[in-house]
Amino acid sequence: MTTEALRTSPLDAAHRALGAKLTEFGGWDMPLSYPAGTIAEHHACRSGAVVFDVSHLGTVRVEGPEALGRLQAAFTNDLARIAPGRAQYTHLLDPDDASVVDDIIVWWVDDGRFDVMPNASNTAGVRDALGVGEDADVTTTRAILAVQGPEARSRLAAVLPDAADVPRFHIGSARFGGTDVVVAGTGYTGEDGVELAVPSAAAPELWDALLAAGLEPAGLGARDTLRLEAGLPLHGHELGAGITPLQSGLGWVVRWDKGDFRGRDALTVEKERGVARRLRGIATEGRRPPRAGQAVLVGGAPVGEVTSGNFSPVLGHGIALAFVPPDVAEGTKVALELRGGDHLAGTVVATPFVKKERRPQSGAAFAK
Repeated sequence: MTTEALRTSPLDAAHRALGAKLTEFGGWDMPLSYPAGTIAEHHACRSGAVVFDVSHLGTVRVEGPEALGRLQAAFTNDLARIAPGRAQYTHLLDPDDASVVDDIIVWWVDDGRFDVMPNASNTAGVRDALGVGEDADVTTTRAILAVQGPEARSRLAAVLPDAADVPRFHIGSARFGGTDVVVAGTGYTGEDGVELAVPSAAAPELWDALLAAGLEPAGLGARDTLRLEAGLPLHGHELGAGITPLQSGLGWVVRWDKGDFRGRDALTVEKERGVARRLRGIATEGRRPPRAGQAVLVGGAPVGEVTSGNFSPVLGHGIALAFVPPDVAEGTKVALELRGGDHLAGTVVATPFVKKERRPQSGAAFAK
């Protein structure tokens, strides 16, 4: 029996030289953390600025006169609401039950080019759903660097001044030496920042320049705790098989007035019937982290299940996302069932767990 080799980022050697702890994610060998550790990287993003290597994300390039119509027919959101030079968060649904096959950022780079950014393990499925060939998958031709934090733009300006000026959910460009870099005002941390698509050959030099400008390297461990504090969903946890946009509280991603799209009929049935469960935030007592899969109890009876949970470095206690019945409102006291019969006390709360004065508008923080 053979095991398929993990794919690696163009920055793999740089991560190893920094002493990164690597982990498998979506078929890629990616940095989980660096020697400073996940909590230090988390705080660096909340108070300063960090750079993540997120090259495991896919890029499916859709071009030509039929590109816009192809994307409109596949995805739930409405690209007619934006224009070239903008980005949009959207969903690809299963046509049978309206499950979220993937949540996606579309970079509308120019009149004839869309860079569709799926999650790592879903790239081939998204490409097939769009009806484009294997040559549309340009993932291996570039690296994606996410520069995030309240000081992200000021530190980035020393390396790529034009990139630092790209507004949220806009697309721009910058030059690094003789190389063109595509810039998107997106991220997945709840902080300000941009993402940089740079040709693979130039990625190590740009990475080194960003670190020299004072950006600290951060791994996928911190990226997960940051997105959880921001209340952002992760595919395979809050989105995926059996989970619709309406259940996850992401109905704003569905533009019912745009016409037909894949999965619309199945989602209409749920909309008319009403959802049987909704995604809620839970704040738990103490430093013990809640974990995915734990049962949520109300009055001693199980009513739902945790989808993501961890310790919040900013708040100093546990936080979780969970699916529960729609009538379980904010302020409800709950318990999470632990192994051995123990329980972790918590309260249903609004998300985001960590509120920022300049937090992006709904959806503006999505880009995984």
